Amino acid sequence: MTSTQAPRPTRRGRQTLEAIDAAARKVIAEKGFLKMTVADIVKEAGKSPASFYNYYDSKEALLEHWARQFQDEARERLAEAERVVGKDPRERVEAAARAHWETYRARLAEMVGVFQLAMINDEFAAVWDEICSEAEAGIARAVARAQERGFAPGADAALTARAIVAMLNMFCYENLANGRAARVDDEACITTLANAWYHAIYWIE
Repeated sequence: MTSTQAPRPTRRGRQTLEAIDAAARKVIAEKGFLKMTVADIVKEAGKSPASFYNYYDSKEALLEHWARQFQDEARERLAEAERVVGKDPRERVEAAARAHWETYRARLAEMVGVFQLAMINDEFAAVWDEICSEAEAGIARAVARAQERGFAPGADAALTARAIVAMLNMFCYENLANGRAARVDDEACITTLANAWYHAIYWIE
C-alpha cells in the first residue's frame, strides 16, 4: 500500500487539506474508520469528492499518511525528551513511554483507525508493521546493550522489542479509545507503561 498525497502549493490548497483531515477525524470519532466513507468525509468538510482525491487515493491512503505522521511525531517527542533526561536507562524508558502515550493521545482518532484497519487488512497491517519496526529496532538495540551488562540473560532481543511495542500500542488503545480518554489518569498510565517496559529488559535471574 502506497499513499499518494499531492503537494500543497497554495494557501487555499492547504486550507482544503486541513478541512478534509479535520472532517475525517471527526467522522472516525463518530462512526469508526471501517464505517466511514469518502462521502462522509467530504460532506463533513463541505468539499467535493474531487477535492479529497486531489490529495488521497482512498481513505486507506489517508490513514497511512496519518500513521506515518504518528511515527514522525513520536520520534520527535522522544528525541526531545532524550536530550533532557540523559543516559540513565530508567529515565530514558520513562521518557519513551511518555512520548508514545502523549503522541497516541494527541492523534487518538487516527490511531483508532490504524488499529481497526490493521486488524482486517493485510496490506495495511504490513504498512503498520513496517512503521513499528523502527521502534522495535531501537528497543532491540537497548535490550542488547542491557544484555552486555548482564541483564535479560538469554532473552531474544528482537522478540522482546516486538512484545514491548505491541504492549505500548494495545495499552494505549485500551485506555484511550472508546470514550475512555476523558477519564484516564495519564500519569498513572505512563508510569505503568514505563514500569512494564523497564522490567521487561532490566532483570537478572
